[in-house]
Amino acid sequence: MPYDVARYLNIRSAGAASMGPDGQLAFLLDTTGTSQVWRLDEPGAWPRQLTFEEESVSFASFSPTRDELVFGMDEGGNERVQLFRLAGDGSETVALTDAPDAKHRWGGWSHDGDRFAFASNRRDESVFDLYVQGREETGDDADLVYESDGWYSLAGWGPDDERLAVVEAASNDDQDVYVLDVETGEMDHLTPHEGDVRHLSVEWGPSGDLYLVTDRDADTLWLGRLDVDTGEIEAVVDGGEWNVDGVAIDDESERIVYSRNVDGYTELTVGDLDGTEIQEHPEPDLPRGAAGGVSFDSDGERFAITATASDDNTNVYVVDAATGAAERWTDAGTAGIPRDSFVSPELIRYESVDGLEIPAFFSRPAGDGPFPVVVDVHGGPESQRRPSFSPVSQYLLSHGYAVFEPNVRGSTGYGKAYTRLDDVEKRMDAIADLKAGADWLRARDDVDGDRIAAMGGSYGGFAVLAALTEYPDVWAAGVDIVGIANFVTFLENTGEWRRSLREAEYGSLAEDRKFLESISPLTNADAIRAPLLVLHGANDPRVPVEEAEQIAEKAGEHVPVEKLIFEDEGHGFSKLENKVTAYRAVVDFLDEHV
Repeated sequence: MPYDVARYLNIRSAGAASMGPDGQLAFLLDTTGTSQVWRLDEPGAWPRQLTFEEESVSFASFSPTRDELVFGMDEGGNERVQLFRLAGDGSETVALTDAPDAKHRWGGWSHDGDRFAFASNRRDESVFDLYVQGREETGDDADLVYESDGWYSLAGWGPDDERLAVVEAASNDDQDVYVLDVETGEMDHLTPHEGDVRHLSVEWGPSGDLYLVTDRDADTLWLGRLDVDTGEIEAVVDGGEWNVDGVAIDDESERIVYSRNVDGYTELTVGDLDGTEIQEHPEPDLPRGAAGGVSFDSDGERFAITATASDDNTNVYVVDAATGAAERWTDAGTAGIPRDSFVSPELIRYESVDGLEIPAFFSRPAGDGPFPVVVDVHGGPESQRRPSFSPVSQYLLSHGYAVFEPNVRGSTGYGKAYTRLDDVEKRMDAIADLKAGADWLRARDDVDGDRIAAMGGSYGGFAVLAALTEYPDVWAAGVDIVGIANFVTFLENTGEWRRSLREAEYGSLAEDRKFLESISPLTNADAIRAPLLVLHGANDPRVPVEEAEQIAEKAGEHVPVEKLIFEDEGHGFSKLENKVTAYRAVVDFLDEHV
């Protein structure tokens, strides 16, 4: 029996887990149509809903010592997250911050649970200062412990609760690490370097040193130990062919979990840490897909982790660190759709115009074809399409469409050199990769080469629009979701806190304006020949809604264009009602034109 797209969008997702001091589990679940905080005290128990907000909750973090949490929530997708304290039984919610025009980025609880830290741009929209606040303090009570001049975030409290690990981002490919003395405000710079070097997933170790992943002097990320006194980084695990892309450490038990991204699939290593040596335990028994978000219990014997696969919706598992035994604690439902109907992709590689090999996931519906295909382009561009569950993709597959998900040049996961192949003047080489992908599809007997559509969100939306302008005869239709139409107006109007990071990737308004104008889809919209669907959130702080208005108006002068703007959404769709409206429009549009 075929199911409507709304049924697929009712497939639930449970994740972003946090383990409490008594082994209880908090997580986000979207059963009500938005992500809310839920709680479980044991596997298989009936979960209890703790928050009942109209807006989606973005994270929840258990206190290490009390039955209470801090959670974050914005308004209408504007990403100006405020912080709230929540009683462990959901009986009380206290607003901790009261700066609705500012963003607040969680920095973690102190070990005694009496204080927490966060970064915020409440003083100056373009920079993030660092704050410490008592758990009972509210509003403006937070102490400004460091006044910054850039994009700062926090990576947690040191074992002595006297220092905070700080990360400064110059771009998505270039970060620096500092240690801040909370009392004196003194900031020690630990990673001075030249050029772009990533320093990510920073964690305190039991001895008071820091562990992180970095691509210093290498093409891929490796796990290192950073001496906070000397600034020297000693290798713990080499990167090799594939990135070590994350690390989590329980600084009391000395348990460590690190992940390696192997062609998009997560491989986890669990062990006991001793300086730069790791005594490994059995690999956790999790679905073969993507996993992350480790949260240890109070003694480090177990940890919660979110896991997903292309054919398995997202759930939270609790893993025994010593044995690798994993138990699924949450039961996010599939809306009555049989799990065995979900399709797993084939991992392929195809050759682009210059001979570069491009990795991609290709999923085929039942039958022999020839099938129409949706080429689904990820955002970022410093991101990667990984084998995680997508209800929209599964609906399309059940509806007779094949789905093609390329990781074009500029994607992460394949080394520093690959990620930089689309920077600034090389931008359109990534669009040529999409054309080469369409050529690969067209050469297959099971694909209808006249029915290939492009769909993407954010930077992926730009890629769709650029593909339609650069290669107008290739595409049967295009779907642009919160995409960039004009790099100049995008950079002029994006959030103040984002501009410098985005200019590092795309080019600067001061030096590259003419080039940015030349590659902007809006400049070349007259070339578009395919019907176009444009979807956007009115409150989008990243890609302002004017980008959708501009391209819809100009392309609409000569091709069929449909435009759908959601007044209570931002950079994407968080509310179930809006998701159903948006993707029903996508399906109807594809059925009509493809």
